[in-house]
Amino acid sequence: MPDDFPTSPLPDPDAPSARHLDRSATAEQRTYATFIHLMLVFATFTVLPMVFGPLIMWLVRRPQSAFINDHGKEALNFNISILIYALVAALTFICGIGMVVLPAVWLFGLVFSVIAAVAANKGEYYRYPA
Repeated sequence: MPDDFPTSPLPDPDAPSARHLDRSATAEQRTYATFIHLMLVFATFTVLPMVFGPLIMWLVRRPQSAFINDHGKEALNFNISILIYALVAALTFICGIGMVVLPAVWLFGLVFSVIAAVAANKGEYYRYPA
C-alpha cells in the first residue's frame, strides 16, 4: 500500500463510549436531563400526552444550561416522532399491520428513552437513532 494514502486510526474497542461527555454538567443538570428523557416512560403509564412533559421541562430550564437545552430538544423531537409513528400505526390497525407495528413503536420508544436517560445521567450527549 503506498504511503501517500491518508490513514485514519481505528476506534479504540476498549473506549467506554463514543459520545461526547460534558464535564461541566452538574449532578442536578444530569438528573433533570434524565427525567426529561424518562417522560416518555411516565407518559406511557399516565393519561398525560407524551409531548407535554418534555416540552414543559425543556421550556422551564433551557436558558440555565446548554446541557439541558440539548437533551430537552432531543427528547422532545423523539417524543414527537414516536407520537407520529404511533398515529400511523393506529391508522394501519384496521388492516392488521398496526397490531404488530404499534407494540414495536412503543417498545422502540421505551428502549431508546431509557438508553438516552442513562447517557444523560452519565453527563453524555445523546442522539436518538430516529
